[in-house]
Amino acid sequence: MAALPPYASPVERVWYYSFRVICALILFFLVFPLIVIVPLSFNAEPFFTFTDEMMALDPAGYSLEWYRDFLTNPNWQGAVWNSVVIAFFATLISTSLGTLAALGLSRPVMPFRTLVMSLLISPMIVPLIISAAGMFFFYSSIGLQGTHIGVILAHAALGTPFVVITVTATLVGFDNNLIRASSSLGATPVTTFFKVIVPLITPGVISGALFAFITSFDEVVVVLFVGSFDQRTIPWQMFSGIREQISPTILAVATLLTFVSMCLLFTLELLRRRNERMRGIRET
Repeated sequence: MAALPPYASPVERVWYYSFRVICALILFFLVFPLIVIVPLSFNAEPFFTFTDEMMALDPAGYSLEWYRDFLTNPNWQGAVWNSVVIAFFATLISTSLGTLAALGLSRPVMPFRTLVMSLLISPMIVPLIISAAGMFFFYSSIGLQGTHIGVILAHAALGTPFVVITVTATLVGFDNNLIRASSSLGATPVTTFFKVIVPLITPGVISGALFAFITSFDEVVVVLFVGSFDQRTIPWQMFSGIREQISPTILAVATLLTFVSMCLLFTLELLRRRNERMRGIRET
């Protein structure tokens, strides 16, 4: 961020500092709920509030009991396994379909590009409860409701728009002369795709895949409609825990998910900067 120039007017100086204060307040508003969850997850008592011992920083008020419960409870471990498996296969499907769709949409000869693009990103626009209800009736009629395949396909449909958008944005700066040069040197379309196109769009593909994975891993509405107890994921387990039996284990899981999300976002930022360097936008 550029520093305030010495010739700035008083109004510009006021706005310079006011803007930073506003940004700090917005950041605090967004991050504070996450900060509160972390110490509460170490509460020695089965409460969602700070106890007197915790406020006094007494070690007796803190415990790893809820993390231990998460690591040993078969319900939570089953939910983790389901979330990872469903998110993994949904990401594979959505990344493959989204990348192919983005490559097709990037071609100027593609007919009805705007209409097709609107249809592909519609899962991001349509309210999730409507999509979930529609998937429930459709999957029930073909026998996929309450199956892992049904949940994977549903999550793939939700993750595909993110892949389409990220890969399409990557292809905006793609130099089509590279494809012509590859063809003129005798490369087949398959060789051109894997040797020229794929290395240049890989950051966008990986970014889209991470978004698709996060979407599937955190999704709860669709899995409640399409899935059954055998497909219970972490968000479903957390939602059920709040309704049926309130336990600070939910806070421990939320802390771990927050940490995982931060790692994924950090990875996305690294990929974004690498993509900008490859396209010549950033020098370092």
